[in-house]
Amino acid sequence: MIKEHLYHLTVLWTGNKGSGTSSYSAYERSHLISAKNKPDILGSSDVAFRGDPSKYNPEELLLASLSSCHMLWFLHLCVENGVVVLAYSDSPEGKMIEFKNGSGQFLEVTLHPTVVLTVASMLAKLDALHEKAHQYCFIANSVNFPVKHIATGKTTS
Repeated sequence: MIKEHLYHLTVLWTGNKGSGTSSYSAYERSHLISAKNKPDILGSSDVAFRGDPSKYNPEELLLASLSSCHMLWFLHLCVENGVVVLAYSDSPEGKMIEFKNGSGQFLEVTLHPTVVLTVASMLAKLDALHEKAHQYCFIANSVNFPVKHIATGKTTS
């Protein structure tokens, strides 16, 4: 059986400095991302595109989506396989190119998860669990570029 899930949010441009988009430099790229009963996210474009460096840009949010989706599947699979995770962190990196006409695309994203386990013997299971998490990740399955992972596992002992 196939299930369908619908997601809703609001993106509101907040960058009108008084004259709208009368020129390329007349407006800010600032916007507000909001969803019901959740904290707002302040967004902008990347600094390279006249954005505010103190706000998240769409490219960073794409990395965050890929990373958190992988993490959530990985943790679920660890539970199913008796692997006790004490800590998980990731530092994803994305490579994007920009074409002469101003458009662009991601070439690849690499996740760098670091996982801390309670038992050293479980370290051997991590690669397979990361691979399966990658296969199940909704976001990774939806993009048209490779999403790789270079994982590190360690124990508290």
